[in-house]
Amino acid sequence: MFSSQNAKSDIVLAIYQDLRTIFRLNDIAMLTGETNFQSLSQKLNYYVRTGKLQNPRKGIYAKPAYDTEELACTIYTPAYISLEYVLQKAGIVFQFDSRLTIVSYLSRSIEVENKTYLFRKIKGEILVNTAGIIRQNNQVNIATTERAFLDYLYLNTESYFDNLNPINKDIVYKLLPIYQSKALTMRINKLLPK
Repeated sequence: MFSSQNAKSDIVLAIYQDLRTIFRLNDIAMLTGETNFQSLSQKLNYYVRTGKLQNPRKGIYAKPAYDTEELACTIYTPAYISLEYVLQKAGIVFQFDSRLTIVSYLSRSIEVENKTYLFRKIKGEILVNTAGIIRQNNQVNIATTERAFLDYLYLNTESYFDNLNPINKDIVYKLLPIYQSKALTMRINKLLPK
């Protein structure tokens, strides 16, 4: 009895000692060395019921006060935060939007604990190209301002920007070949002439 109780606390301890705030079952199995997924799942569900962990979506476990950006990159993978969310933080778009916008392999709008996660589908070759994407220690993949700008223009025919000053034109032109789009190139040449 004592050893199983000790093993249970080791799981929680391992999760709380990790930098990440969001975990899939596989992540926890690798973190703890647990090979019995059914047993691990039962233990994790117990921790959810007792308030030690949260379960924001099926198959995803989280520490209390988890990072919403980390959750956004974990719901569907591969994915990275981009579009309006990044442009708003960079001061390119002034219109406030509380949604987290993510580029992924599918289009979905998901609500988790009153937070909307908007996934936009982009071609696979673009999605897996990591140029202009910052990979943070906590598993968050987030586009640079220039990559988010290009993603936005690629996915939206209608666009308006309040302030283009924060955008580095040279970086935009370096990232442009990723998209292999003549229409996007023409729009960039009009918005940011060389």
